[in-house]
Amino acid sequence: MRKIKLQMNILLDNKWDSGMSDFSIDNLANVDCILHGRKTGEGFIPYWTEVANNPNDDEHKLGRRFAEIPNAIFSNTLKDSKWDNTIIINGNLAEAIKALKNKDGKDIIVYGGDSFVSSLIQHDLIDEYYVLANPAALGNGQQTFNPLKNELALKLVECRAFACGAVLVYYSRQQY
Repeated sequence: MRKIKLQMNILLDNKWDSGMSDFSIDNLANVDCILHGRKTGEGFIPYWTEVANNPNDDEHKLGRRFAEIPNAIFSNTLKDSKWDNTIIINGNLAEAIKALKNKDGKDIIVYGGDSFVSSLIQHDLIDEYYVLANPAALGNGQQTFNPLKNELALKLVECRAFACGAVLVYYSRQQY
């Protein structure tokens, strides 16, 4: 049976670096399907197609990989795909995703989409969780950090795992 891997970014802003890109490419090594909810798919697929088609883009290598892998969008409102290399899956979420997992192939990866991911978790369909937490706050993200006049520079002090599986990530403000 194929595994479903969730890769989710928890960012105060959209700060991204080459290490995160390299991890994302490596995490796609045994993947032959990218699964989305409708809202995420409608933004993800056109964005990364554009990146894949622009060799000058800093994320071209990752974009190319995203464009090579077939996409599946779960939606009960979309009936036909308007994107290349993309299928639409309708119907009962749990049944449809279990059927997809039972097909021959490599692993399946899901990127974000809070309500879609929540539904997958509720139906116990995710096998592996990869969470990238980034404390960068540049002032363009969530309202909590707007308006910032300067980048909020944070330094990782400690990362500690607890027996229950929780992780403490402790940052302090860097002094200039």
